Amino acid sequence: MKKALIINAHQEYPFAKGELNHEIAKRIGEHLKNVGYEIKTTTMKDDWDADEEVDKHTWADVVILQSPTNWMGLPWSFKKYMDEVYTAGMFGKMSQNDGRTAESPKKNYGSGGLMQDTQYMLSLTFNAPEESFNDEKEFLFAGKSVDDLYFPQHMNFKFFGMKPIPTFACFDVMKNPNIESDFKRLQKHLEENFG
Repeated sequence: MKKALIINAHQEYPFAKGELNHEIAKRIGEHLKNVGYEIKTTTMKDDWDADEEVDKHTWADVVILQSPTNWMGLPWSFKKYMDEVYTAGMFGKMSQNDGRTAESPKKNYGSGGLMQDTQYMLSLTFNAPEESFNDEKEFLFAGKSVDDLYFPQHMNFKFFGMKPIPTFACFDVMKNPNIESDFKRLQKHLEENFG
């Protein structure tokens, strides 16, 4: 049986209670269970232990990060999670240091990951409309993609040797939501990538 860790990184704000991120994480979990995965979950609103979270990562065949985009990145509570959990996994569990050797201290930084058999997927929600990405004429992102914006998170997972599954994103979720269409796209994305 394959194993999946689903992390809901939503940080509650007065104007964003997290219902959509919760529902997407729930639907991902239901789909994976239906295709034979064992599931473990973590949410930022609950207490967690860094060593236990490292164990969940090394247990999983796939790690799915469900997160809103807050100020062009992940919520602060998930950044704290990364700082504590990924540091706890650095020396022999998730990676063997940073991959450099005494013989070549300037080469291969980030190549010490021990999780080469683990995949990851980002599932993101945005207030920004989809049209604001991948268009050089657009003011803010100026042709950049969602994955360009999330390059640091991709590198965090790559540091541990993990392989990406294509990113899923919902756009314009506050001003012009189209949630039923998003759920249909999510289902298709999951079927294409997990069966």
